[in-house]
Amino acid sequence: MATVEEPTRPAGRIRDAARTKAEILDVATQEFARAGYTGARVDEIAARTRTTKRMIYYYFGGKEQLFTAVLEHAYSAIRQAEQEVDVDHLDPVAAIRRLAELTFDHHEAHPDFIRLVAIENIHEAEHIAASEQLGALNSPAIEVIRRILDAGRASGLFTADIDAVDLHAMISSFCFFRVSNRHTFGALFGRDLVAAEQREHYRTMLGDMVIAYLTADRTED
Repeated sequence: MATVEEPTRPAGRIRDAARTKAEILDVATQEFARAGYTGARVDEIAARTRTTKRMIYYYFGGKEQLFTAVLEHAYSAIRQAEQEVDVDHLDPVAAIRRLAELTFDHHEAHPDFIRLVAIENIHEAEHIAASEQLGALNSPAIEVIRRILDAGRASGLFTADIDAVDLHAMISSFCFFRVSNRHTFGALFGRDLVAAEQREHYRTMLGDMVIAYLTADRTED
């Protein structure tokens, strides 16, 4: 792609590249989550950010690169939260429950993240696969789970033969389904999975399920 020269900014606007890029990312996140990758329009994003299409191309390179940047920004938020949560002082059971609750809380609070992931799956993760940043983001988070699993096995608390990636999938699948399938599940079964009065029930249920699996008695009769 040809290099886009920095365009002239609208009169009266102070040059602040970081703030402008952050604003573009915020609005682009909403637009891609609403309309999907195919349906989203850079013109609409430009109009809502009071900038120009040319400015967006200057900062991000194009629609595809902008969507990748949106995914990188969305994933970095949950990965940063996972790395910053303090579980070192907790026993392995409490630590795993805390991580499960963290994922539960984040997915519930960021429905746009859920929609973006669903959209990227429609596109067979082509943008994620092309991003070096996203590949690097996941390793530290998986390492946290791995350390907790190792501690749980060493103490005799955890008996399940499961690795960190599988456990991450187990936790994420419940949290993702609860938000992504809220409307279809509600229409079919008459139950709102994100109803406020059921929140603590589902949050506790997730932790209980994961811990029950990890600590189940697997001794043969």
